Amino acid sequence: MLPREQLTLALQIADARARRVLPRHRVARWLRAALAAPAQLTVRVVGEEDGRALNRDFRGKDYATNVLTFDYERAPVVVADIVVCAPVVEREAREQGVALEAHYAHLLVHGALHAQGFDHEVEAQAEAMEARESRIVVGLGYADPYAGSTST
Repeated sequence: MLPREQLTLALQIADARARRVLPRHRVARWLRAALAAPAQLTVRVVGEEDGRALNRDFRGKDYATNVLTFDYERAPVVVADIVVCAPVVEREAREQGVALEAHYAHLLVHGALHAQGFDHEVEAQAEAMEARESRIVVGLGYADPYAGSTST
């Protein structure tokens, strides 16, 4: 786990419901568990409209997705914005029968890995990223997000 002083975190939560589940200390713990280098991260939790606009404008996909990572620098310091769409996360947690906190933890770990260059566009990369995510999430005390799953 990355030492506390090696993570600079700006946490912006536009969705009031998410504030209860995402206290700063918990978000920082999840991110530090996923980071292998010092980092300056902004985590922004948005509503469906903002999530959809960002996904459309930057990825060409006209729907709100659960998490988007905008990585700007990877060395010597990881610099990135991680945007999480609260309504999508809540819906997915319900549909998957997963605790909301656990789903947020998984998606923030996922976003932090993307910020460090991990990807899941090719099967071999997806397997490596999922294995790393699983180790981190289980190490944080949550169930393996990919148990019984074959893809991200």
